[in-house]
Amino acid sequence: MREAIALIETISVAVGVRIADEMAKAAPVEILDATAICPGKYMVLVAGDVSAVESALNRGVEIGGNVVVDSLFIPHVHPDVFPAILGATKPTEPNALSVIETFTAAASILAADAAAKAAHIRLIEIRLAKGLGGKAFFSMMGDVHQVEAATEAALALLKESGNLVRSVVIPHPHADLWSKVF
Repeated sequence: MREAIALIETISVAVGVRIADEMAKAAPVEILDATAICPGKYMVLVAGDVSAVESALNRGVEIGGNVVVDSLFIPHVHPDVFPAILGATKPTEPNALSVIETFTAAASILAADAAAKAAHIRLIEIRLAKGLGGKAFFSMMGDVHQVEAATEAALALLKESGNLVRSVVIPHPHADLWSKVF
């Protein structure tokens, strides 16, 4: 059951692979992704029930030590987060689009979860650092006021942590945007 999510980012590929192995051995979790995300960085993303994910995260952080650059644990993650990470959400043509860029994959997932919990929006995609120089971004769609409220919730979290790169809200995006960008 996917009710919780955890992520660990490291500055070592070798240690990152070991962390993925140790997390999977520590508790019955599903490895959603374990991959190099930019030169010299590695990311491990797991899901499962709350206690299993927390146990796996604790073991991963213990093994990672000083090579861990960021991590996250969301015990009751919004259900839209999983399809957005996996690229399984099909965008429609809503009234508004928001794209928020972050310095880390962990920050992007945390902010996307906060946005989805704050307002009635639909997460489109959470792109985690691959081909982005270690940065990440997520996008969401919905009615203009809902997208603005969700964006504000995400930005508040990111400004507090210092992980915000940039954000945009596009009211009434051009119809061609959906087929070219997503």
